[in-house]
Parts: sequence; structure tokens; C-alpha cells
Amino acid sequence: MNTPHINLLNDIGFAKTVLMPGDPLRAKMIAETFLENAVLVNNVRGIQGYTGYYKGHKVSVMASGMGIPSIGIYSYELYSFFGVENIIRIGSAGGIGEGIRLRDVVAGIGANTNSDFMKQYGVTGTLAPTCSYELLKAADECAKEIGVELKVGNLLSSDTFYDADEKSLEKWAKAGSLAVEMEAAALYLNAMHLKKRALAICTISDLPFTGEACTAEERQNTFTDMMKIALEATVRLDK
Repeated sequence: MNTPHINLLNDIGFAKTVLMPGDPLRAKMIAETFLENAVLVNNVRGIQGYTGYYKGHKVSVMASGMGIPSIGIYSYELYSFFGVENIIRIGSAGGIGEGIRLRDVVAGIGANTNSDFMKQYGVTGTLAPTCSYELLKAADECAKEIGVELKVGNLLSSDTFYDADEKSLEKWAKAGSLAVEMEAAALYLNAMHLKKRALAICTISDLPFTGEACTAEERQNTFTDMMKIALEATVRLDK
């Protein structure tokens, strides 16, 4: 079936595992670079989704857009209506943890957040959005095999890119967050609620405390280690 935000262009559909960058152009690059026989399966509002094969395993890649509301919509619809079991977010993040450097690859075991997204669950207390252990284990093993150090810890999923409180990131860093991004918490909460699996793997694109940063073109085209880890994890999950 189709939804307000996903309209299948053919009967190929989505694979059980979807890689989800934020940028539609990054989704297109991944499909063209890594997948065989990749076919465009969705293009509503320019949010491009492709399905193809990696080492003989069916894989999809679709953009999430930016921010918790956007990935909240797309991940919910993929999980609920298109047979998707696993979503691996592959995006950029700002490094705020001690020792985090540009181009490091970070996996979020949990996702702190300043968003109100979790209030919809109405629980007394604070929900702790966490990833799928199975996906994290597979990603960690695959990272070791291809020689990439995967740094694992908490992410901060923030609703604010330009934060009026200039000291807020320092507080989150002191509380153990390795990196700040804008999507993982919603993805994890949807997966937990719908009994699916999710993981966020991010490449460090900038260091807010020092001002160091990669260019927009570098973010779009060169963060390939996290893509390879996610693809290899997909193969491992299918075995």
C-alpha cells in the first residue's frame, strides 16, 4: 500500500533492511556506488528511495530528511506498511565527546534527546531510546573486519541545529554523549514501539567546540566507511 509520504513506483518494493541517510543525494550516491540493479522505488517530495542488491542480498536505501519529525514519519511508515524490519541510519554528526575526531565513525548504543517526541508514549518517567543489540553487534563485527574503529556510546538527538544556549552541548558532553545529530532518538523509539530493529551509525563531520568541519561536498560523497559497515551488517543479518 502507499502512504502520504511513500508512493511505490513499481512492484519491487523495499527490502527488509533499509539504509537511511538524511540527504536524498547521499541515498542516490549509495545506490549508484554500492548496489547492483538499483531501481528508484519512491520519489515523493524528492525523498528518493532505491532497492537493489549488495553481494546478492536485497537492500534498500532511502533518505529520511532532516530532524526528528521527518525520520519519525518515514521510519514509522516503512516499519508499519512496507515490511521493513531493520533501519540503519547512516548520517553525519558533530563530535562532542572526549577524543572524538573528524571522520570518526560512531554508533549510538542509545540516544539522549531534548525533543518532546517521546511524550506521546505517556509513560511516567523518562524513556531511554536504545538501538538493536543485534544490529550493533553485526556492525561492530563488520567494522573490525574492514579495519574501521567503531566508537560506541550515546548520541544526542537535538531538535536545534543553531542552539541559543551556547553551553548546552558542553553539558551533554559531560553527561557522556559522543556526538550530536538530529534523528536517532525518533528512529529508536519507533523501532522499540513497533518491535523492529534500528541502529544509527554516524560519521563525524564537524567539531562544534573547535570549529573544524568537513565541506558539504565531502559530507555527501566521501563518508563511505559507515556505508560499508551498514552494508556488510546487512549481509550478516541475512545469513
